[in-house]
Amino acid sequence: MRSSIVGRIPNLVANPTFNLADVFELVASAVPAREALVCGSTRLTFAELDERATRAADVFDRELGVGHGDHVAVDLHNCCEYVEVMLACFKLRAVPINVNYRYVEAELRGLLDDAGACGVVCDPRTEPAVRAASEGRWIVSTGPVYEQLLARGDPSRTFGPRSGDDHYILYTGGTTGMPRGVVWRHEDIFFAALGGGNPGGTPVTRPEDVVTIAPVNTAQRVAPFLAPGEPGPDEFVALSLGPMMHASGQWMALGTLLGGGKVVLYPGAHLEMTEVLDLVEREHVVMLSLVGDAGARPLVAALEAEPGRWDTSSLRLLGSGGSILSGETRERLLASLPTVHAISEAVGSSEAPVQAVALATRTGPPIRSLEFRARPGVTLVVDDDLRPIEPGSGQVGWLAAGGRVPLGYHNDPAKSAATFVTIDGARYSLPGDRATLEADGTIKLLGRGALCINTGGEKVYPEEVEAVLKTHPLVGDAVVVGVPDERLGQQVAAVVQPATSGGAAPDLAALQAHCRGLLAGYKLPRRLAVVDRVERSPAGKADYRWAARVLAAEP
Repeated sequence: MRSSIVGRIPNLVANPTFNLADVFELVASAVPAREALVCGSTRLTFAELDERATRAADVFDRELGVGHGDHVAVDLHNCCEYVEVMLACFKLRAVPINVNYRYVEAELRGLLDDAGACGVVCDPRTEPAVRAASEGRWIVSTGPVYEQLLARGDPSRTFGPRSGDDHYILYTGGTTGMPRGVVWRHEDIFFAALGGGNPGGTPVTRPEDVVTIAPVNTAQRVAPFLAPGEPGPDEFVALSLGPMMHASGQWMALGTLLGGGKVVLYPGAHLEMTEVLDLVEREHVVMLSLVGDAGARPLVAALEAEPGRWDTSSLRLLGSGGSILSGETRERLLASLPTVHAISEAVGSSEAPVQAVALATRTGPPIRSLEFRARPGVTLVVDDDLRPIEPGSGQVGWLAAGGRVPLGYHNDPAKSAATFVTIDGARYSLPGDRATLEADGTIKLLGRGALCINTGGEKVYPEEVEAVLKTHPLVGDAVVVGVPDERLGQQVAAVVQPATSGGAAPDLAALQAHCRGLLAGYKLPRRLAVVDRVERSPAGKADYRWAARVLAAEP
């Protein structure tokens, strides 16, 4: 089989591995003329993207000294160069390091030091902070300097053998603590988060199998979401509302490219849903990835405000992850997007990407957020001593995710040992989610243990309360935190954004009445702050430290 493929497709990788660069080069050789990447006015085919990444890798190697295992920080807003730099690093067996483009000098310096970055690729908007924090590292800014660099690069693939053991690192969070770099093997992240070369289908068993799958990827991915006899789209086009600097954007982009699909990047620093819908219409987007209600609510509000303005008929599938997607918002999405047949909701984290996927369809039964079925050997609920808890016991434990697991945290052996553990001879990740295991095998997520509110000895998980608050018709968004209380230790407190800009918001008594039939009394918010806009990261993550400051400022 290998010899016939080599004879049929030029420039195929010799002896490929499950290295992300190897897989991408195989796909680029299989579908060179297919459009791969769109951002703003820039459009690149697979051949063009591969050549630009190869030229960048050559100059990174020859002029900047980047080699196997070196870390290159990427401090960019969404752009085609982001993908090019990542692929260039993979080609050299180097490691791209994602940087939050909101970081100021002190935060940036801390991350660069922790990552041990040898240099930084930035853009004009992030360059001032990068230059202030770089401390002797090389800096390449996108624009004329970057284009001159590419012009000097050799476009031929003259790289040595790579390995599936090469490292991929994703820096996480910062809203609840210092960012940490999660270290993965290429092969593990390829199967755990990037679709295994055949997103939506059976993962490949050999790297070279992507050569036969990539040309027909669209038909395979979309077929399950078509009505009987309905024609499918000509190509698989994906757009993520999460930026490339976060897992949601990176994994959508890489998974789509490694499966032979086209990636559309949103070019702005701030999401405007009318512009998102313009992109859906113009680029014929087939899959749109959201970040829970943080992305879905403003999207559906735009659709409801101007029904019929956009042609969204290309859309077949919505994905959501990283934050709660409420049932009410899910139904509004399906009503506003008549060609969308399913909404896929993933439960996961940077340390355990896909612990479960729930699929909401027009004809299927309703699904409940924060609940999914346990999978033997893949998802467990364990107690503090790492013993599986008894189904139906009501005991609150820790979610444990198995299968493909990261190697650990970069530069943090203590946290690695606490998070990545061995249970009954197998490695599991403990991402910090508290959960119960019901008698029927359903795992009910309660929220992150680090955010748990202790009020009079009772435990309250913010995500559970937030999900209920956001079902109130006057609430557009909500974040729940614990605030100090002399008698109870902590009180449950909420920061709420009205459903419409400048609109009315419910008072505390109304919210308590709304929640009372859905939550135990001790879980009801006792304090309330109303804000024009709830602060979230570009990926839609709640900023709990910001919420605590808002509530501390309230009289």
